[in-house]
Amino acid sequence: MKVLIVDDEPLARDELSYLLEQNDLIDEINEADGINSAREEVANNRPDLIFLDIQLDDGSGMAFAKSLKKKRNCPYIVFATAYDQYALDAFEADAIDYVLKPFEAERINDAVKRVVRLMDNQNGSRGVTVQQRNPRISLTNDERTIVIQKRNILYIQAQAGKAIVHTEDQEIVSKQTLNSIINLLDPNRFIRVHRSFVVNLNKVHELQPSFNHTYELTLDDGSKVPVSRSFVATTKKALGV
Repeated sequence: MKVLIVDDEPLARDELSYLLEQNDLIDEINEADGINSAREEVANNRPDLIFLDIQLDDGSGMAFAKSLKKKRNCPYIVFATAYDQYALDAFEADAIDYVLKPFEAERINDAVKRVVRLMDNQNGSRGVTVQQRNPRISLTNDERTIVIQKRNILYIQAQAGKAIVHTEDQEIVSKQTLNSIINLLDPNRFIRVHRSFVVNLNKVHELQPSFNHTYELTLDDGSKVPVSRSFVATTKKALGV
């Protein structure tokens, strides 16, 4: 899950970021110090969940939340504020939760779990198994078993009957097949974009048209991954294009 923290107080952002980093359900955390920078983050990074303060230096978090609700594929909103008098207004703005400062890990984790349940229900038939929800994956490599965090995977490539798992800091050649690894991944976070490639949606930076009605993905580290014609429609849908 991708999270955006919107707060004009650096210490509050640091506190909330620290608590979210301890949660295995969180893949990526970005920050904004006001409404204007939050708009840019929403447009560029498409967060799943926003922790949003109400009183910001450059505008109202409540008004910003209401404006987001008018847009397609709106992120889930959790208000994170020092003021308790806006709770009713927050839920009228369709907020998922309302947490007060100073933040408590249990309350933050409860809010995240609530959003995960909503995302699972929204995906309906794409329900996620316990194995797929596990934040870690074990990969067999020669005589070793390497355990990595799924959120660190950039993409996976099938080659010569093996799978090459590309992470942020290493490449792991596994004897497992691409299909067997796919079955261990959350289908809401990882999708097949080519017969030989699976990508982490949270690592996609750009989608560009290529030749003969195909496309190419650019990932956060600059890697290029092809999207074959038969997977273009599902890839665009997954990216919200």
